[in-house]
Amino acid sequence: MDLPRNTFKAALLEGRQQYGLWCSIADPAMAEMAAVCGYDWLLFDTEHSPISTVSVLSLLQAAAPYPSHAAVRPGSLDPVEIKRLLDLGAQTLLIPQIQSAEEARLAAAAVAYPPEGIRGVAGITRASRFGEIPDYTTRAREEICLMVQVETRAALEDLDAIVTTPGVDAVFIGPADLAASLGYPGQPSHPEVRRKCADAIRRIRGHGKPAGFLSLDRDVLEEMVEAGSLFTAIDIDTAILKRGAAATLAHWRAKG
Repeated sequence: MDLPRNTFKAALLEGRQQYGLWCSIADPAMAEMAAVCGYDWLLFDTEHSPISTVSVLSLLQAAAPYPSHAAVRPGSLDPVEIKRLLDLGAQTLLIPQIQSAEEARLAAAAVAYPPEGIRGVAGITRASRFGEIPDYTTRAREEICLMVQVETRAALEDLDAIVTTPGVDAVFIGPADLAASLGYPGQPSHPEVRRKCADAIRRIRGHGKPAGFLSLDRDVLEEMVEAGSLFTAIDIDTAILKRGAAATLAHWRAKG
């Protein structure tokens, strides 16, 4: 049995725009429905949602039959949590709150087996197809995509070093936390925040690395895509559900 190909990573290397959906609902049926919709990628978020490391398994299984690539955001830069997510079969991880090149190096080490990294070795895991991929430990890193999230003033100041850290495959700009760090909490679409985000995306692309972004503001999204965002999260599952529910109720309330 061969190592599964990471189609998302391949698309980024080819420079093809990848539109994604942020997923924070811990339900396999919702994950499968999202996968059916045809997004290029889904991001299962364990940092700001009820999704636990354990429940990620059922979400990955629900999305597996469909072309949408499943990525996961762990709760923090925790090598133990990262190891468990990789063993569950996640091939793309977005590590939040990376503040420096030193932290980026730890993230890179966490997704690679020794001697290059520190990932612990387990033989019978979903990632290795329960041991049926004989060369898994020597080839796994080829199909793992490590994305690091830059979302503070300090991280922006060290951005060039973070982007060029060996093992970092892509860099994501997080506008919500960045807005708070810059003194504009709750204002991710503030002009100054937008300027910083667009500049960061251009710098990332200038180093030859893919840049990513998330926003519910379509004008901001268009600006960031123009700046060079290559893996762009264009909505959130809970936001879609809330908008639809509110709009349906508003329609019928208006009828009296």
